[in-house]
Amino acid sequence: MKKITLLLSLLLCLPAMAKDIIVKDGDSIQAAVNEAVSGDVILIHPGTYRESVYVDKDNITLRGVVVEGEWPVMEGDHKLNDAILYSGNNFTVEWLKIVHYKGNAIMGQSGNNYVIRNNWVVDTGVYGIFPQYGKNGLIEYNVLSGIEDAAIYVGMCDNVDVKHNEVFDSVAGIEIENTRHALVENNYAHNNTAGILVFITPGLPIKTAYDIIVRDNFVVNNNTPNFGAPGSIVSKVPVGVGIVVMAADDVKIEGNIITGNQTAGIVITDLAFVTDVASDKESEPNPDNIKVLDNLMFNNGFDPVAEVKAAMLTKFKTTGPDILANIGSAQEPDNCILNAERYTSFGIGKWSKCELTTTADVTTYLLPADAAPREIETDADRVARLYKGICAGCHAYNLRMIGPPAMAIQAQYYDNPQGIADYLANPVKKRPDFPPMPSQGHLSEELRLKVAEYMLCLSPKNLEAVAANQGQVAKCEKMSK
Repeated sequence: MKKITLLLSLLLCLPAMAKDIIVKDGDSIQAAVNEAVSGDVILIHPGTYRESVYVDKDNITLRGVVVEGEWPVMEGDHKLNDAILYSGNNFTVEWLKIVHYKGNAIMGQSGNNYVIRNNWVVDTGVYGIFPQYGKNGLIEYNVLSGIEDAAIYVGMCDNVDVKHNEVFDSVAGIEIENTRHALVENNYAHNNTAGILVFITPGLPIKTAYDIIVRDNFVVNNNTPNFGAPGSIVSKVPVGVGIVVMAADDVKIEGNIITGNQTAGIVITDLAFVTDVASDKESEPNPDNIKVLDNLMFNNGFDPVAEVKAAMLTKFKTTGPDILANIGSAQEPDNCILNAERYTSFGIGKWSKCELTTTADVTTYLLPADAAPREIETDADRVARLYKGICAGCHAYNLRMIGPPAMAIQAQYYDNPQGIADYLANPVKKRPDFPPMPSQGHLSEELRLKVAEYMLCLSPKNLEAVAANQGQVAKCEKMSK
């Protein structure tokens, strides 16, 4: 009897064994997530699933089961905002077809160690695949189309590989924004407004973008008219550009086939490239240490936008260039090019010649071991992480992204953080010039209120302008210490 009791005690102390959870047509994926524990794999069989799914647990896999060409389909009906939101670490999503959402297909909200692969994404609103403020991620073998901002948008991340994806019929094919240590390799970016963008967006919590390799991609026929939300940064990207580097540093461009882009093959520029971008004194505006190595470029610039055509006329040419170094230090000698004579170019006269080198020694930017979960020591740390992982994806401090600037929200709600918290749970489209914002109703009321208070305190040096009453000023002063 004692042996049986001891055995039962040991079994009760063991962690729950990972298991497969089967979801079939008519079932709820979210219900399966609610049931799941660390290590579980949720197998989603063919069918149509009209829901938004939020994964806030670690070590969860969502895996579609494709049977004789029939996919499991997440259908937003142009009514639901997001298909999948995840904040857990060690998250994998694969083999799902996601269509007709208004916000995002797959959005990461500060989860580390993510794998997003073999998904089929069509017409999901603002972004297709959108990891935000995460470390150590792999995005591979996805096919995305019909996205009004970026099909794949890597925002404020570190150590990311973006490989073997096809992106088309979108405004931006792949965008690497305010991200460090990224490898963009073997992708097919075609028939977008612009193929691959490496950006710094000012006014965000992460101020830098550097150590990025754009290698062995097919960047072809990116001439789709720009249908981005009017006033947004991406809406100002000119049609017909293969690769854009704006203000990012330490970028290497190698081994790409870049052809059929009507304005230019590669554009290297500073923040002035996107007009009306407010300054951010903490974001260095110039692209430094850019290396354009061996690439195959031809038939670019055959119908450039007016500004590029005017620049080329100064060289007695009417067509656009393979390479355009447009503004500021984009023209400086710490940038270099290999075999410049192969290309039609403008603005690289001061560039140096790159040493004969390759990036072959870098096979991945993924970490050799999982990134640790972000340390959350206090409520304030958690609130800051939530703001960076959720709000900063759409709201820069002093310029328009997808949503209005945080400054505008501060002006409207300066003494009403509860109003922001309520709006987060039940957003209503208020202005015709902005897309609807996604609900964050999965967050508790307490957390929503704390995130709202954090947003109102984003500029501690201007507290009186942000918060008119002394109670809110005191809260901001306490939060900034």
